[in-house]
Amino acid sequence: MGILGHLATAVCVAALAAHVVTTGLAAVRCRRTTPSPRRASVTPSVSIVRPVSGLEDVDKATLHSTFLLAYPDFEVIICAESETDPAVPFVRLLIAKYPAVVARLLVGHAKTTANPKLDNIEKGYQAAQHPWIIFADCNVHLPRDYVQTMLAAWRSDTGLVCAPPIGTSPQTFWAEVECAFLNSYQARWQYAADSVGYGFAQGKSMLWHRSILERAGGISALSSEIAEDAAATKLVRGAGLRVRLAAPPFSQPLGKRTLRQFWQRQTRWAQLRRQSFPFQFAPEILTTCATPIVSASVACLDLDLPVAPVVAAILVVWFGAEAFLARVCGWPLSWRSIAAWSVRDTLIPVIWSIAWLTNRYVWRGTAVTLTRSTGDPCPVRTETSSSAESIGRSPAWR
Repeated sequence: MGILGHLATAVCVAALAAHVVTTGLAAVRCRRTTPSPRRASVTPSVSIVRPVSGLEDVDKATLHSTFLLAYPDFEVIICAESETDPAVPFVRLLIAKYPAVVARLLVGHAKTTANPKLDNIEKGYQAAQHPWIIFADCNVHLPRDYVQTMLAAWRSDTGLVCAPPIGTSPQTFWAEVECAFLNSYQARWQYAADSVGYGFAQGKSMLWHRSILERAGGISALSSEIAEDAAATKLVRGAGLRVRLAAPPFSQPLGKRTLRQFWQRQTRWAQLRRQSFPFQFAPEILTTCATPIVSASVACLDLDLPVAPVVAAILVVWFGAEAFLARVCGWPLSWRSIAAWSVRDTLIPVIWSIAWLTNRYVWRGTAVTLTRSTGDPCPVRTETSSSAESIGRSPAWR
């Protein structure tokens, strides 16, 4: 075997090893357990702030879950930008239905940052009565032990606890593909990174202690990046603290997803990762099954061995590991999963390339151009798009 063959074999083995190891780490952290509220010796008072914008069918169940938590001392603050938001009447019904839950609906809009989500939740942050604050997106389902699960991940060196969303209830093929991205790909890498002490924030669920955020300048400090979770990661690490992930993670029911919805989300998220963490984003193109397949093919040609059986074996190991992870964690797994994983791995290089070649996307009907001028750490929003989404539709930041 020549030098090229040795190099190709090493790349193949390394890629497969990384895939299997990250799968194992994620499986240990996210494995399915019998649901039961965690017991804690200390149950501090907690404020839960949830932004709403529009109302999909799945949002009714996820918002409802907020009022069913098995925690002794919490308040709920739901934030909307306008009285005409379709979620507002439903939220008022929930508040009336559960008078025992301390809950408020805050309505109003103050554009103070380039991030509409932060603008929406700022009023909730200011109104929160408790030092422990959870920001939870409205499309995340909160299990009864949600607060306990978040608090259980906090340690003395923690600055923030997060949890990546796990896609559930896919009703279309593109929802299945989004599950393929969210679950056995993104969540797998996030939990593997967290297991070796390199956790990073995910904006779907964020547990803060107010003192940490206030020392950094308050909630406006999260606007230093176009994505608040990227800003949170840098803020916490800059303070010498760690971002930790709660486990097991929480579900995000997907329902129906079109190709357009899927494509806009994935390309936007890729652009944001490239903008905030370019050196970590660059190797993402190597994280698909194409890496071991191509390298193994080169090694087989160098050794004059048949390629097809080796490629087949790699695919069995690769997708078998993902099926194992989904099975032990209780994540969606069906006959369509292999097709969804294959489409995902085919699209990752395309999405990765688009992220490097473009600096523009549509966010809540607003055209956003990612810029970073000297002395200005915050990318800016620009012109309003003619294709703005109506208020009854799910906004892009979700």
